[in-house]
Amino acid sequence: MVGSMGNSFMDSREEEEEEKTELLWPEELELANGKASESNGAGEDRAIVLGRNMHTVSFAIKEPESDDELTGEREGYMASVLAKYRKSLVERTKHHLGYPYNLDLDYGALSQLQHFSINNLGDPFIESNYGVHSRQFEVGVLDWFARLWELEKHEYWGYITNCGTEGNLHGILVGRESFPDGILYASRESHYSVFKAARMYRMHCVKVDTLTSGEIDCMDFRAKLLDHKDKPAILNVNIGTTVKGAVDDLDVLIQTLEESGFKDRFYIHCDGALFGLMLPFVTRAPKVTFKKPIGSVSVSGHKFVGCPMPCGVQITRLKHINALASNVEYLASRDATIMGSRNGHAPLFLWYTLNRKGYRGFRKEVQKCLRNAHYLRDRLMAAGVGAMLNPLSSTVVFERPKDEGFVRRWQLACEGNIAHVVVMPSVTIEKLDDFLDELVAGRSAWYRDRSRPSPCIAAEIGQENCHCSMHKK
Repeated sequence: MVGSMGNSFMDSREEEEEEKTELLWPEELELANGKASESNGAGEDRAIVLGRNMHTVSFAIKEPESDDELTGEREGYMASVLAKYRKSLVERTKHHLGYPYNLDLDYGALSQLQHFSINNLGDPFIESNYGVHSRQFEVGVLDWFARLWELEKHEYWGYITNCGTEGNLHGILVGRESFPDGILYASRESHYSVFKAARMYRMHCVKVDTLTSGEIDCMDFRAKLLDHKDKPAILNVNIGTTVKGAVDDLDVLIQTLEESGFKDRFYIHCDGALFGLMLPFVTRAPKVTFKKPIGSVSVSGHKFVGCPMPCGVQITRLKHINALASNVEYLASRDATIMGSRNGHAPLFLWYTLNRKGYRGFRKEVQKCLRNAHYLRDRLMAAGVGAMLNPLSSTVVFERPKDEGFVRRWQLACEGNIAHVVVMPSVTIEKLDDFLDELVAGRSAWYRDRSRPSPCIAAEIGQENCHCSMHKK
């Protein structure tokens, strides 16, 4: 009965779709889309349609046949699907440049632990009744980050989150609980999760203008503070903005708050999703440290560190947590996290990497990323492509390629007339050369018709970095 009910969900149209998915895999779809873009000229933007699910490929689930245990047909089918999927992942990894993930993964030693359901329920520092956990690894990772940001063991609290967004949600929630009537200030180039937090918590949020670099405009920040002088300030500081990799000047922002009459009436959350771990190893970079009056810092574990699943680290001052924590008898623990269940495997991957690389290893990788980012910027400029690289960043911003097939092939992140490449440890000079060779060849075709010049991106990256017909030197 169950089998017949399961099969009844599959109509002829769905069976046709399943057949199509066996013919076109993600990398094949990318190639098909790229060819379509070329045939249409420069390629049109893909429309984002709200309220409708957009499926390109899906793998249907059907109930096994009654004799499947004997024939093993279903096992063979699944093995072939997974083998093809692995092949597609290998191909897509070769052309991965626009998103800040380190794809240098070597975690063979941890394969022996993949057969366990590891769940870090509740507070990392309080044992619960659930025994299959990795808290001892989680606290080791948290201690490492607390040392990095100069906060003593007895002064900090934190946990390993399920993603970078959760770190922002938690940091801003701690700020809101510290100042219930506070106003959230964030630059317009802050990650969208910051504005998601404002909606979730029903907070009054003020967007602050940014400079061309993407850094917060401190003059505009001062003016907006003075417009709301009667309410405490909760400030999101970007340690690397999403699109341009700009680092907000923490020291100037603290000075601005204090000079505007907010001394002891502000809370600062530092969103360091990518550069929060890179900045400490950049020569002469400003320090993010709890010796300054900040309230929390969050980073992503699946970006620069290279954890194979989304995760993050959130560190705050212990004194702030009592307002959030509640005792949970069911767990025999307390909980001050956003999510209840947390991935217990993530701390193992983070612990393994931190032990293997250490401060010295991360410093080498940061220096390599910065060198390669300068190499990419210089080659783009030499090829006549407008490009910008912020001084503390490995995010190279440049003119958006005309062909959307090319954008999808290289998985570029785009916004308006600009795109970016985030140079991570897994991005080699060879990969950058392949990308640049394809880009230069593509531009010669896209701009063959002189009536369609390359776009002006001076407003996005500054006149000195733009190579349009008006600004090229």
